[in-house]
Amino acid sequence: MDPARESGLLRLVDQCLLVSFHGRDPDAALLERLSAGLGGVILFGHNVGDRDQVAGLVARLREAGGDRLLVAVDEEGGEVTRLEHSTGSVYPTAWALGAADDPELTAGVAGAVADDLASVGINLDLAPVADVNSDPANPVIGLRSFGEDAGLVARHVAAFVRGLQSRGVAACAKHFPGHGATKLDSHLDLPVLDVGLDRLRQVDLVPFEAAIGAGVRSVMTAHVVFASMDPDPATISAPVMGLLRKELGFDGVVITDALTMAAIRTRWGVAEGAVRALIAGADLLCVDADVDGQEATRQAILAAVCEGRLDAGRLEEAAERVAGLADWASPRGGTADPRRDVLGLDAARRAVLATVDEGLLPLGDAPHVVEAANGRWSGVGTTATSLGAALASLSPGTTVTRLQSTDGDEEVEAVLRASAGSPLVLVVRDAHRHPWQRRVLERVRAARPDTLVVGTGTPYDAFLAPGHYVAALGSAPPCLLAAAELLCGIGGAWRRDSALS
Repeated sequence: MDPARESGLLRLVDQCLLVSFHGRDPDAALLERLSAGLGGVILFGHNVGDRDQVAGLVARLREAGGDRLLVAVDEEGGEVTRLEHSTGSVYPTAWALGAADDPELTAGVAGAVADDLASVGINLDLAPVADVNSDPANPVIGLRSFGEDAGLVARHVAAFVRGLQSRGVAACAKHFPGHGATKLDSHLDLPVLDVGLDRLRQVDLVPFEAAIGAGVRSVMTAHVVFASMDPDPATISAPVMGLLRKELGFDGVVITDALTMAAIRTRWGVAEGAVRALIAGADLLCVDADVDGQEATRQAILAAVCEGRLDAGRLEEAAERVAGLADWASPRGGTADPRRDVLGLDAARRAVLATVDEGLLPLGDAPHVVEAANGRWSGVGTTATSLGAALASLSPGTTVTRLQSTDGDEEVEAVLRASAGSPLVLVVRDAHRHPWQRRVLERVRAARPDTLVVGTGTPYDAFLAPGHYVAALGSAPPCLLAAAELLCGIGGAWRRDSALS
């Protein structure tokens, strides 16, 4: 190939790459790639220290890549945060916002998230999650969704998009055409759904249509097979891309979920997955942090053009869309909302739900708290958060026992001895999906029928403790503090009974 043509094609390829990197300082190779026209960089928790460090890091990236560089994060609030991965987000989960069901509140939270990002130079948020969590067994969406009703999810997705983009930060509705009905996690395996187009149109596509109506600038694909349309997953499926482009009329940037996830990597490899995604109609490819892997992807795409598998015009179209998104999302700067923590806690207070028999609340004395689940999933690991700590801040003398996965009776007996004479609070997280938590819950409640159960996951655990259940709807700090306040009878204006199911 003529060297000039090869160089031109590689520039187009680079424009279509969203890369990650290791550590908190970009190395010389990444800075050189940015200077040559790399389209974007995505930051994860391991890249993030405090806000000054992040602002300095992004400034270095932009010094090399210019204002047209996309700098992205997954900042969903609640369970998935990057800027606050070490402490937990000050904002509640999407599910909590859906439970409060005030779209203006959701838009306000999203605007505050956008201010946080813009203040450190980040201009693309891979949020909101537009999936309808229609299967309680879903292991990866859950609280990241606004709920299980398509209409509710749609109005909050639209509100979140408006809130983000009103501050100049591009939103990304994910994971098209819907990850909410899966029983597998695409980080670990390839989910397959046998659902027809009618079901998709009635449920899963509804929030994406709302996002498009709200002007969302990008949409992320799902590494999920929709067998009625294609035996390949949506990320590399031309029929699924056609559904998005032609039926829904989306003309913005299509971003792939990370091509390093097992659903793609173990079957096609990252480089071949990238080629197939571009052929199908994707524009911006989330690829490897490994420099050799990035180069292999570049060369695979170049070879696909040379071999005629990938039309050069398709590559140009993708690069132009990415450049257009970068132009729209040019960094505008700004400052974080000084009342961001107050906004987050207020939202969590309005969301917490309870079905509790008369006389059980508020707690009369300092409780003993048994935490059978005390972490939050952030996409990059878990960081300990604790309802016991939140309760101790309000009710001095609170004691805490933390349980790990167990089948034994000894730990349960020890818990019962430790809690004698005190109110007993048991914390679980999606016990309906975790048999060991369910066994602990059943044993503790059999011995102590007055036990209050607090769920920090989806509210599907309510049936396990009827009349004794509080749904915090997340383990982010504001969710836990709002639940602790309810238990202690502090400012009960936000407490409301709900027909949890």
